[in-house]
Amino acid sequence: MNIAGLTKTTLLDYPEHVAATIFVAGCNFRCPFCHNATLVLPDMAAPTHIDEAEVFSFLEKRKNVLSAVCISGGEPTLAAGLPSFIRQIKELGYLVKLDTNGSRPDVLAALFSEGLLDYVAMDIKHTKGQYATACGAGGTAVDGGAFADLGKIEASMALLRDSGIAHEFRTTVVRELHDEADLLEIGEWIKGGAPWYLQTFVDNGTVIKGGFNAYGAERMEEFSRMLSERGVDVRLRGDG
Repeated sequence: MNIAGLTKTTLLDYPEHVAATIFVAGCNFRCPFCHNATLVLPDMAAPTHIDEAEVFSFLEKRKNVLSAVCISGGEPTLAAGLPSFIRQIKELGYLVKLDTNGSRPDVLAALFSEGLLDYVAMDIKHTKGQYATACGAGGTAVDGGAFADLGKIEASMALLRDSGIAHEFRTTVVRELHDEADLLEIGEWIKGGAPWYLQTFVDNGTVIKGGFNAYGAERMEEFSRMLSERGVDVRLRGDG
């Protein structure tokens, strides 16, 4: 596991739990609005590498404080060692949440079959017609498949819905990329069961491509009301 970051305590990443978040380097998407460029782009790769033994030593010591671990990225499902890594976390008694772009349904299915996940957050980048663009079409698909393969995205969505595991969908809303019609279309695509979080875009200085902006809080509230009126279980989250 190429672990490039560790947030030792968070109240935000795992709903209703005090958690630690582990960041895994490497991703098969190149979303231009991604704020984790140092985890995604090889030429911007963070020099920090945290040894797995250090992570497990920390988790062992914090068992009486933390109840959960969130594994984020990058895209964690690209890591060959992910299942064994999660097994060791579970052996310590932690709940495990996975953040994923949904491009590896085979990995999700394998993790589900072993009961290794307790919560999954899956990104929904855009409408079906604009998905490839939102994922940075023209980049390299590390998993060897078609870039932003919608079949894989929808397979992951179906797996989540049928899994019985707590999950959410989430979309980082970017003013230059998403408008009201886009959000309505996404809402119709994914509604039915899991909550959908609209995250406000934040330019934290490590965005893959500049020139993007956030909608204001009032406009985000308008989007939320509009979608709720159409039966979508939509919620707002402060940052992307």
